[in-house]
This record gives sequence, C-alpha cells and structure tokens, in this order.
Amino acid sequence: MYEDFASKLAATMWADFDETPRRTDGPTAEITDLETVVVDGNFPWTIVTVETSEGVTGIGEAYPSPGVHEIITDYLRPVLVGENPTDVERLYNLMRESLSGRGSQEGVGTIAISGVELALWDAAGKLLDQPVYQLLGGKMREEVTVYADCHAGEAMVESAEEGQEESTYEPEAYAQAARAAVDDGFDVVKFDLDVPSGREIDTLSRHFDPPEIEHKRQVVEAVTEEIGHDAEVAVDLHWNFSPETAERLCRALEPYDLAWIEDPLPPENTDAMRELKRRVDATILTGENRYGRHGFRDLIEEQAVDFLAPDVPKTGGIAETKKIADMAESYYQALIPHNIGSPVATAATAHVGATVPNFVALEYHAREVPWWEDLLAREEDFIQNGRIQIPDAPGLGIELDWDVVEAHRKE
Repeated sequence: MYEDFASKLAATMWADFDETPRRTDGPTAEITDLETVVVDGNFPWTIVTVETSEGVTGIGEAYPSPGVHEIITDYLRPVLVGENPTDVERLYNLMRESLSGRGSQEGVGTIAISGVELALWDAAGKLLDQPVYQLLGGKMREEVTVYADCHAGEAMVESAEEGQEESTYEPEAYAQAARAAVDDGFDVVKFDLDVPSGREIDTLSRHFDPPEIEHKRQVVEAVTEEIGHDAEVAVDLHWNFSPETAERLCRALEPYDLAWIEDPLPPENTDAMRELKRRVDATILTGENRYGRHGFRDLIEEQAVDFLAPDVPKTGGIAETKKIADMAESYYQALIPHNIGSPVATAATAHVGATVPNFVALEYHAREVPWWEDLLAREEDFIQNGRIQIPDAPGLGIELDWDVVEAHRKE
C-alpha cells in the first residue's frame, strides 16, 4: 500500500514532465527499471542497477544509509522510467527537483540520487561505448593512488569493574598494521585516533586531558617510527574533539609531519575549522559530511582546510564531485575522496580522479574483507601496489560477479 501511494505521489508531482520534449538524436534507449541490492561487507554496500531497453545494465552504488532503497524504488523509479539514460546531468537535476523538500539538498535523498547517478554514467558509457572518464572530458593520468585505511591496535583489558573487560588500543599494534599495509604496496596509510585508551573519560564534552592526548601521540609515534619514510601517515579524528582539544592534539602531533589530520572538528562550522587551520602547523582534511558543490563552497572560498574529502556516492555523484574539484582547483586545493564502498564506488571515484588535476589519492577501507576483490568479474586484482589503473572498458569499466554478490547479500 505504501509503495502504491509513493509511486502515485511521485508520478503526480511530475506529470508535467511527461510532456517535456525528449531527445530524437543519439541513443534511443530508455530506462526500464531501477533496483537495489545490499552487500553485507564491513559496511552495507548498496548496489544500484539501472535497466535499459537495450539490454544494458548500469551499475552504481549509494553510500550506506537507511531508506535508500525506498527512495530509489518508490520515488525515483517512476520519475526516471522512460527517460534516456545518456542524459545523465539532466536526469540528475530531474531527480533533485523530484525530491525537492525531501532531502535532495543533503542527507539520504542526496545519497539515493548519488547511487542512481553512478549507475546512469555506467549505462551511458556502455551505450555510447566509451569509458566514463572519456565522457567527462578525458583522463589526465593513467592510474590513481589508493591509501589504506587501517584498523588496528584493539585489545581487551580488565576494566575498573571486577570481571569486566573493555577495548583499548595499543600503539605497538598500530605499528604492526602500518608495516603490513606498507608491505602490501601502499604509500599512504591512515589510522583512527578517536579510540579508547583504557581510561575512564567523558567523551561528550569533546575535551581530552593530557594523558589522553599523550596516548594519541604515542600511537602516531609508534607508527611513524616503524615505517619511517616508506610511506606517509594520516590520522582520522571523526569530528570528536572540541577546538581547544583539537588544537592541543594537532600541536602534539606536529613533530611527526603527518600527511593530514582528518575531521578534527564537527563538520558544520566552517569558521571553527578555518580558525583551527590558522592556529596549528598541520595539514587539515574534511568533507565526507558535506553535500554537493554548495556544501563545499564555503570550505573552498574560506580556504578553511588544505584537502577536501567528498564521498562520490554520497555527495551527489560523479559529475558533482568533478564540479567540486573544479571549484577547488581555482583555490589550489586538492581532493582526497572519502570512500568506504565496494569496488563500484571505488571505480567511480577512480574515474573522477583520472579527469581532474587536483586529485591526490582515494581511500580504500576494506583490507579486512578478504572477498572485496572477488566481487569483480575479473582475474587480476583491481588494486595493485596501492594503485588503480583506470579501466578503459565502457562505462565504469567493471562488472560484478553476481554469484559473489548473492553469496554476501544482506536482506
């Protein structure tokens, strides 16, 4: 009943678009269906498919979020069915208008639109027999650098309460994980620093006392001493610190010359981020919680950070991320995109990285998922020695092994 209501509402809202002139030149394919499937990885990877009248299926991915399936199938499907899948940018704007007032500016609505947008680019490339990077203007590089997001250091220790245990994170284990990633060929590694030290603290205040700061410093010291100049080291704070704590932590980490410090403050306040950047000798990165070029505009214009981290299947999709990069380039800022997705999101991000000059590296967040590469119907590894060769096949240049997808499908 709900699905019928949602479909009727979407169709009613966009009845006027039924009379919008459609293309009479170029590919005559039409979208026939949209669907999603969730793969149970270290995150719930939401794969989006766009079916066409020509038998071509476009594959995309939406950032993990509740409600994405319902938005795509109940609201976006009736808007897009019958449209030409090669009109990607027009359809992107059509989707945004169809969800106006329902989150098309940011949040789950934008996430759903992003997943469909990726699938549209894949379908368009296949129909036009061109890789996505070519449709975006051609590539500037043959490969993109990938950095390894490493989870490490967790150990169980006895807590203050008798018989109870809690997690703590040991610097030596971080060093071991860093060495393993570097030995696998990664030139850049990143670790979370907003982790338990084993002490009882009030995290709600976002204030850390000197022993907590010292624990984080020891983690960084252990990693950098282990790998030396074999790779760059970055850390992620997940917006869990107050400005005064973030400043003290950044100052404590200055001697280690980190590649960047990610999300030291909550994402909403550009003024606070800019002020922190001006007060410390540290390279600051943020952006995974910003949506679209409008969400990045003040960060760029205020030069509040050094690196920007849009998430392609979250911030608006491939074309929107390229527009963010273009805007950032005018201020000499570079992109290091956030990415916790499957090979689909990773491939889409790689195509963006191939087409803009100010692209440093993209995140790989699934080293602990042994079957991540198995999702692809290909013999060679997609990531080799910390690099991705930009696929030259039409569309995103990848195909999924649907048997593996089904084996790890999450209901």
